[in-house]
Amino acid sequence: MEEARKRIEELTKILNDANYEYYVLANPSITDQEFDKYLRELETLELEYPQYAYENSPTKRVGGEVIDKFEKVRHSIPMLSLPDVFSEEEIVNFFKRIEKEENKPEYVCEQKIDGLSVSLHYEHGHLISAATRGDGLVGENITHNVKTIKSVPLDLHRDINIEVRGEIYMDYKTLEELNEKRKEKNEPLLQNVRNAAAGSIRQLDSKIAAERKLNSWIYHLPNPEDYGIKTHMEALNFMKELGFKVNPNNKIIKTLDEMLGYIKEQADLRPNLDYAIDGIVIKVNNLDMQKHLGYTSKYPRWAIAYKFPAEEVYTKLTDIIFTVGRTGRITPNAVLEPTLVMGSTIKRATLHNEDYVLMKDLKIGDIVSIRKAGDVIPEVVAPLKERRNGTEKDFIMISECPICKTKLEKKEGQVDYYCPNIHCPARKIESLIHYSSKNAMDIDGLGEEIVEDFFNMGFIKKIEDIYSLDEHRKDLEELEGYGKKSIDNLLNSIKISKTRSVERLLFGLGISGIGDKTALLLSKKYKSIDNLMIATYDDLVSIKDIGPILARNIVDYFENNDNLTLINNLKEIGINTDYLGETEKFNDLITNKKFVVTGTIEGYSRDEIEKIIENYGGSCSGSVSKKTNVVIVGDSPGSKYQKALDLGIEIWNEEKVLDVLKTL
Repeated sequence: MEEARKRIEELTKILNDANYEYYVLANPSITDQEFDKYLRELETLELEYPQYAYENSPTKRVGGEVIDKFEKVRHSIPMLSLPDVFSEEEIVNFFKRIEKEENKPEYVCEQKIDGLSVSLHYEHGHLISAATRGDGLVGENITHNVKTIKSVPLDLHRDINIEVRGEIYMDYKTLEELNEKRKEKNEPLLQNVRNAAAGSIRQLDSKIAAERKLNSWIYHLPNPEDYGIKTHMEALNFMKELGFKVNPNNKIIKTLDEMLGYIKEQADLRPNLDYAIDGIVIKVNNLDMQKHLGYTSKYPRWAIAYKFPAEEVYTKLTDIIFTVGRTGRITPNAVLEPTLVMGSTIKRATLHNEDYVLMKDLKIGDIVSIRKAGDVIPEVVAPLKERRNGTEKDFIMISECPICKTKLEKKEGQVDYYCPNIHCPARKIESLIHYSSKNAMDIDGLGEEIVEDFFNMGFIKKIEDIYSLDEHRKDLEELEGYGKKSIDNLLNSIKISKTRSVERLLFGLGISGIGDKTALLLSKKYKSIDNLMIATYDDLVSIKDIGPILARNIVDYFENNDNLTLINNLKEIGINTDYLGETEKFNDLITNKKFVVTGTIEGYSRDEIEKIIENYGGSCSGSVSKKTNVVIVGDSPGSKYQKALDLGIEIWNEEKVLDVLKTL
């Protein structure tokens, strides 16, 4: 509990400082993504330990403080923010909750503009004041600057008293032009369109704001019932008729599929927009339903703001720990403050080796940028050295195995350290996990944690033991979480693994340097593990894509008596050691071409698509380069699609892929 109290205190200070820097100084030191992450953590802790929550907790605020340079304006109707969500699951939960409480609701989906919220007041159709959100109750009078924004009407099309709300923003082209001028004057460049818009609207001199060419979208009418309006979409159309700039991408949707489809559509459109959006706002359309759903203390219950996954985000490197692989290789791993990257929560990332850490100059305690390499694997990009405060600790490479304490070895000319103890428990566990993995023997039910548990319980100490696990059935049934059905499924999966083609076994054995694609290449060439075992170094090195180091690794593996014993034992158990795949076929669209598969194709997994390509003499890679011939783009393709466009690489969509598959 003391640890929770200290963390609440720390997070409160971080977020209050961040609010002040952003809203008061217009000079943020952390990103929106970092702010969202810390805020969520604090909300969770305060729910569990309400006695430690501070009166000035940022969870009790809607926005930030008001700077003293501007006249303060009290909002007659509070400007509440919307609850943020970050995953499809949270969208589905929102949809189900509304559907449960309301009868056949409609929703309005809108682009979430990345700018600065504004409230505009008109009397008799004339603009009389404009204010920022501020803390939601009190904002700043920015009328003199808003009048310079050409998309904000000074006079409406009707003689009417009204307040409307929207977003002030700057487009990308304007930012680029501004930065070109600032570069010429040796002035610091503006970081992004949102910060540029916020800084521009807070200028005391309206001439500066006018030069910044700000723009606006209007999206909210606080009191629609005063004008006889029944739905949010009616309010949008009403404001458009009055002369306000209303986004044309707003759309009424009725089903969950339509909602998710709109989000994907706008995510695809996003790179081509001339202004920034950072998500999608979803609102219940019917105003009576909105009233019925009501509000929490901070948010309306009838709306959410979905934020697009960040491609590169910042988080804290809290520690560097070391793991032992199946070959004894020692790998440093980054322990990160949990953060969302492209829809996934990332807590760990490999740092590969000592040279990698030193090259990037990483220190424990650094704020680091991370991304998903190839949209899949978490990667630490770089430390933010300007964020260091002197408390960071230097990285020190270990000299002993973290598990068995054996002195580590480093082979001449190589970057990796190894634990030489072949009996090291960590090596054995990793080899068992690898053998059971999806691309190896694909034993469903033998995941990392289960393998580790079974190893520690003495059920599985070596690969052969997997195939006698049925002898421990009674012991398994006594374990928590292991019912008869789950045990039957596990034992059946083990039985099925005996019949798999030899390339899976070859990959599963963990020979240094042999990945799943190399295992397939060798299996096609030699047809059985017996033939491969008698291959010479010269035979192997003559094969395309088999270099001298890999050839030597293969020969050394099969000259080791322990490895030969393992293979003979597996044969006696009944494991297949022959290649069962199809003979390679020819197709002029596929053969000898390099492919990258991204996204999903209806009816096929990515592994299935890649296997078909390889069976027809094509090759597959995980990243797009100038050597790539074709990029196959399915549903939700990610950044590889854009890179293919940039490089002018041939793209096959789902329809094209399915047409090609029909001809095979």
